[in-house]
Amino acid sequence: MSEPNSPLKPAELAVLRAQYEKEGDMVGVQTKFNFAWGLVKSSQRADQQLGVRLLSEIFRTSPERRRECLYYLALGNYRLGNYGEARRYNDLLLDREPGNLQAADLRRLVDDKVAKEGLMGVAIISGIAVAAGAVGAVLLKNMGRKR
Repeated sequence: MSEPNSPLKPAELAVLRAQYEKEGDMVGVQTKFNFAWGLVKSSQRADQQLGVRLLSEIFRTSPERRRECLYYLALGNYRLGNYGEARRYNDLLLDREPGNLQAADLRRLVDDKVAKEGLMGVAIISGIAVAAGAVGAVLLKNMGRKR
């Protein structure tokens, strides 16, 4: 599965941005969705954040487009490291479409990332605890010598 990590080329995103800006205040939902899709697939964090914001607007204001938005809201949040939000949107999609292979693959990626970062967090906390214990032991040992 390549989609979650395959960025859109800058020239492709520029075409979508130009169409979005050309429509201005009268931007259509499809143009807005296309631009948001491209932003989510960008390698730039600010673009990804804007893409998620635009998709959230479409999700709120266009009920008929919610299903389409769910996967890309999940993907955008995944790429931003917001794994709880990614899982929430992806689970909503999987509830509606249990056989959606793209969403199932994204679910595995999110779960793997959460597990990996959770283990890293445990390792970091354990390392801090060991270091604090070692520093504490040295301090206690030095305090004992001063008496």
